[in-house]
Amino acid sequence: MGIIGFGRIGQGTARIAQAFGMKVLAYGGRQNKALENENLKYATLDELLAVSDVISLHCPLFENTKGIINKDTIAKMKTGVMIINTSRRPLVVEEDLADALNSGKVAGAGLDVVSTEPIKSDNPLLTAINCLITPHIAWAPKESRARLMNIAVDNLEAFLSGNPVNVVNS
Repeated sequence: MGIIGFGRIGQGTARIAQAFGMKVLAYGGRQNKALENENLKYATLDELLAVSDVISLHCPLFENTKGIINKDTIAKMKTGVMIINTSRRPLVVEEDLADALNSGKVAGAGLDVVSTEPIKSDNPLLTAINCLITPHIAWAPKESRARLMNIAVDNLEAFLSGNPVNVVNS
């Protein structure tokens, strides 16, 4: 599995992938060599694209990540690669991904985000083969919602006790 964006969420994804016996290549962010082991290595983007069976996006949207999945990067991938994007919408050039899905270059895609939400009826991914699109609900499992509620309660309790956390106006 190639993971583009190796912050907290990318690292969590890597732990799950390794639990399933996958070897992981990581790209992006500050490299923490202490995380490397026989099943997890940092790689260049070109190395990751060339050898990954699954590519999962977990990077922020910056100018250098906008459209990171496009016809040129897809051309560098193995035929039959699977692409997952639960990160940011503009990371993928949707027309290029749809073409790659329909040609068989990309075997499948799982997307929790699209360029315009709600999705427009003319989005090329709607008619692409082997493309699963969820309506930006990757956070929806019961455990995720419970965690969000616990964080909200903790924040409120901290505020009421005079020790606010996650303050955005200072």
